[in-house]
Amino acid sequence: MLSLKLADIKDFTAHLFLKDTFDNFSFIEGEIVTFNTFRINGAVQKGFFDSDAELPEYSYWKNVRGYCRSLIKGKRAPLDFRFVLSLSPGNIERLAEESLPSLNAPDIQGLYMNLHFNGTVLSCVTGTSFRTFTPDKSLDHVWDEMVQQFLKQHEIVFEQE
Repeated sequence: MLSLKLADIKDFTAHLFLKDTFDNFSFIEGEIVTFNTFRINGAVQKGFFDSDAELPEYSYWKNVRGYCRSLIKGKRAPLDFRFVLSLSPGNIERLAEESLPSLNAPDIQGLYMNLHFNGTVLSCVTGTSFRTFTPDKSLDHVWDEMVQQFLKQHEIVFEQE
């Protein structure tokens, strides 16, 4: 687990809400506090769709980004927001194969970025989750490094808390 303070709130929120930077991440859940509190569950409701196509368990951020942006758009900043994003299942599988071949990718439930804005400070806390218990922390270290590289690649300024 790694806790990062995102130094430039305006730049980061532009990446989050206006650019496609996080579009390929799975959206697990979110909460936005403005004049009301809006909670969004990212689990795809498969019964809503007519198609027999294979649907992901969670929506991708690109499919909910506009809705979230519409809730915070305006002259006043939100009082608070929280989003949980996860590396997509395909990317989890690729990461496991390339970086930790000893791990079984289906045993990894998620690789998370917990984003929280409390009205003044914006932070990102990483997390990992397995479907079964494992004392091995190598995935935690690989994920923490990957998140830092991702932020650097997109020129997102951060500092460790």
